[in-house]
Amino acid sequence: MNRPPLPQSGEPKPGARRELMSCVRAVALALLLTVVPFALVHWQVAGRSALLALIGVCALVQAAVHFRLFLHLGRKPRREDLQLVLFSVALLVIMVAGTIWVMGNLAARMMPMAQ
Repeated sequence: MNRPPLPQSGEPKPGARRELMSCVRAVALALLLTVVPFALVHWQVAGRSALLALIGVCALVQAAVHFRLFLHLGRKPRREDLQLVLFSVALLVIMVAGTIWVMGNLAARMMPMAQ
């Protein structure tokens, strides 16, 4: 009777290497999608509106990378995934709206006063 060998302590679990490679790929993609907008702005590759559009596209792609590779959201919709996405969108809306509100308030306060 042949039994499969038992895993010894210290050996990686099956699938651990694939999980590690997925994390390494995710970190590399996230780093690339962070560096590219900084490089585009630093070297002024395009006009202001084109740069804003490129930065927005990189941000959306980076969000997709985070959802897919870090949070392991699959293609099959599940209730937990929907809750996670909705919570993330709610946080993004709060941060963007708060930033716009604070920056608008600061801009209004920095205007010279009419005498």
